[in-house]
Amino acid sequence: MMEMKVTLPGGKRANAHYKGFTVETCAPKSEGGDGTAPAPFDLLLASIGTCAAVYIAYFCESRDLPTEDISLTLRFQWNEKKHLLDKVEVLVHLPPDFPKQYRKAVIRTAQMCSVKKTFAAPPEIIVSAA
Repeated sequence: MMEMKVTLPGGKRANAHYKGFTVETCAPKSEGGDGTAPAPFDLLLASIGTCAAVYIAYFCESRDLPTEDISLTLRFQWNEKKHLLDKVEVLVHLPPDFPKQYRKAVIRTAQMCSVKKTFAAPPEIIVSAA
């Protein structure tokens, strides 16, 4: 089993330590945080977009296609009653000179992202105290 350590450095901040990296988070100012880092939920959204982008980068690299002019935009709907996401749309922006024969394949590749797949088959999450 893999392991990630999360620490509480003070205030409404939490830091995740994993594979030699520290990812800092903080509650938004509107929720009593100091706004010094992204909120944990912001990182969830970022992981969806960056995972799709990395998959696209692998696809392009394997075909010697440049990635500098490729970007992604995430649009999402928030359900106020449930306090959950209802929908996330990932829009892939390809440059005009991107080969037409690869456009659909790039979209299929982005859909293979493991973060997206985790939402389709969510893991069991167990919370306990030690």
